[in-house]
Amino acid sequence: MTLPPPRSCPQDSRGETAAADGGTCRPLTAPNGLRRTAPRRPSPRPLTPQPLPQRFLFPPRGRGGMAGGAASCLGYAGCNFLRQRLVLATLSGRPLKIRKIRAKEEDPGLRDFEASFIRLIDKVTNGSRIEINQTGTSLYYQPGLLYGGSLEHECSPSRSIGYYLEGLLCLAPFMKHPLKIVLRGVTNDQVDPSVDVLKATALPLLKKFGIDGESLEIKINRRGMPPNGGGEIVFSCPVRKVLQPIQFTDPGKIKRIRGTAYSVRVSPQMANRMVESARSILNKFLPDIYIYTDHMKGASSGKSPGFGMCLTAETINGTILSAELASNPQGQGAAVLPEELGQNCAKLLLEEVYRGGCVDSTNQSLALLLMTLGQRDVSKVLLGPLSPYTIEFLRHLRSFFQIMFKIETKTPEEEHMGGEKVLMTCVGVGFSNLSKTIR
Repeated sequence: MTLPPPRSCPQDSRGETAAADGGTCRPLTAPNGLRRTAPRRPSPRPLTPQPLPQRFLFPPRGRGGMAGGAASCLGYAGCNFLRQRLVLATLSGRPLKIRKIRAKEEDPGLRDFEASFIRLIDKVTNGSRIEINQTGTSLYYQPGLLYGGSLEHECSPSRSIGYYLEGLLCLAPFMKHPLKIVLRGVTNDQVDPSVDVLKATALPLLKKFGIDGESLEIKINRRGMPPNGGGEIVFSCPVRKVLQPIQFTDPGKIKRIRGTAYSVRVSPQMANRMVESARSILNKFLPDIYIYTDHMKGASSGKSPGFGMCLTAETINGTILSAELASNPQGQGAAVLPEELGQNCAKLLLEEVYRGGCVDSTNQSLALLLMTLGQRDVSKVLLGPLSPYTIEFLRHLRSFFQIMFKIETKTPEEEHMGGEKVLMTCVGVGFSNLSKTIR
């Protein structure tokens, strides 16, 4: 007897087959209330393997504490904020594609300092995939695991070591091994934060989030001024599994001012003249002022002459505000008098005090990043007016970590001091250092 051909399984109300696997369909209810069993499905036909879609060629890499674990490739156009995008892509584990990097300029593509920063990211990670086209106008970056260890890197002299150090300060606490790296290049210039400022302000900020220890330090072995550089620093940082939330909303009053006046390959009197001119302004406001003079000579003085000053104001609650100035590079611009530079640097510090907040404008983005990566708890910090760099950093945090800050404006009448301030509040994403867990 010939059997009738088997029927396919009936569908339920959601449009899905009644049997999820290849076995017998589950019992269905007949219209009269009696139960009946649907017939067995035929054996499935062999399927021809199909090529994977493009979005599955690079499997997503989930990171500790991140919700969902799926990572889609983010796309950007232009060279602006390249460091922000590379650092946040490394921490979030999300691939990144940047197109049209100076595509319409006479000299298109990546600059030498940007290529040097990409090489630095490749050194501190393990398994990263970096693809750059022949003209340098397109960059694909798939992040690997942060590895750390003992490293050395030659920084491009067209940007200061601070350009590279700012990125390492964001990544170093989440390495597998404690980072100890030697950076060589320009230590002080007029564009990026100097090593002195980051040593005085960024390291105390890291300690507030629980990143501390004897191994957290920045040591200046040699100073290097533009255009030829020749400086050398050593940066070391311990690793942490999680960060602690902070409530940092009261900056307090200024209690003392400290600073460093440095000079290389010029007369030692340059530093003394800067100190005297800065004190002539600051002594009107505060008696506790001490500015060190740092004159390096010989092999430790780098390859180019120059001088400059870095000032910091410390409050009773541990807030550190900073300002700095450096002389024009050799052969560029007019000569700068040390008296004029010292006075202008003191005025910049007073302006930073007026802007106020618990974190100075140089480290606003670092504070917001550490708040984002904290545990799933509320963190608050009071900042001065947000810089354009910080505003763009907030947009990138939303893209990479899907986190948004609550922003409250505090008027001078409410704070009884300085200009307008901003209270930033967020709940951390619960980021965890998986590499430290494995170890």
